[in-house]
Amino acid sequence: MGRATRIRKLFLGRWRYSVTWFGVAFTATIVLIGFFAFATGNNLLFLILAAMLSFGVVSGFLSRLVLAGLEIELHLPEHVSARMPAPAIVRVRNLKYLTPSFSIELSGQPDPDTNLPPILSRPAYFPVIPGRTTLEAPVEVTFPRRGRHLDNLFALTTAFPFGFVRKSTTVPLHRETIVYPAPTPTSDADELLTRITGEVESRFRGHGLDFHRVRPWESGDTARMVDWKNTAHTGTLQVREFAREERKRVDIHLDLAIQPDWFEHAVEICAFLLWNLDDAETILSLHTGAESYAIALDGDIHGALHLLALVEPDTRRHPRLPFDSMLPADSIRVILTSRPEMFSTPEWDSAVLYTGPHDRTHGSYTLTD
Repeated sequence: MGRATRIRKLFLGRWRYSVTWFGVAFTATIVLIGFFAFATGNNLLFLILAAMLSFGVVSGFLSRLVLAGLEIELHLPEHVSARMPAPAIVRVRNLKYLTPSFSIELSGQPDPDTNLPPILSRPAYFPVIPGRTTLEAPVEVTFPRRGRHLDNLFALTTAFPFGFVRKSTTVPLHRETIVYPAPTPTSDADELLTRITGEVESRFRGHGLDFHRVRPWESGDTARMVDWKNTAHTGTLQVREFAREERKRVDIHLDLAIQPDWFEHAVEICAFLLWNLDDAETILSLHTGAESYAIALDGDIHGALHLLALVEPDTRRHPRLPFDSMLPADSIRVILTSRPEMFSTPEWDSAVLYTGPHDRTHGSYTLTD
């Protein structure tokens, strides 16, 4: 590091300056008055020039003073999803004993490492923060990606006292936030959900307490199932069908060896399916090969979304098949994978395969019988 760079860091640090239009006009006026003062030797002009220069120095000192000693807290909701606005509370605390801070604007800053946009969509403004006082304001935050967020950058800015220069300082906020994948509905996700719910309804019907439908008699139906009123009306044997009493079971398998170009898309489809299939009558499980999470047994849906938030693709050259095919016979298995040939064995014949977005050449989801 050169000497000039060290001096710049020593004096500037994290401070940033931007001259306002009023500051440009004020500077131009100083230059003009200074020119005429030296050209004419008029003492009054020299006094005006000195006063204006002192205003500029005082402005820089006061703006730095009001930004000093400020502390930020961000209170987020317990569960946050990527790219979905969430309400939050931001608190700014003035640690100075006597000196208040005036005209403070709090805004988000993009991540310098990943160049992702800031999480704070709109700045929050505080007209005055008295000494040893904490003020709070409601804000809206949007995390651009899923995963673990450790640091978020914010900027405190003020143009106090005269509006010549906007001075800002960057404030890192160190806290861990787990952001779930966005359960964004897409045409693929909606179509896959429709196919799964149709498979659930067709497979889990039979005898029970909840009426399902009236249908024509089939071989194996007993006489107690016959609906004689509809039979007399239609002239053919009709039976009443009821929903089964046992709970439905759906197992979602995310193959971590999915091609990287649509891995995030597959993760978000898993989140979408979890949100829409989670109910009291369904035993819903998520399997990633490395880990499994049964919502009915291990907790609630947020535990499965937490697993999806931290999952990473398997970049090995030839990863083995990670899933156990020995599941209950009545389980509906949904597999998101880019290598369907690995699931061409009889154990996976009844599985719903999703092999990529429709606009890709390697296919879309299929249901094998």
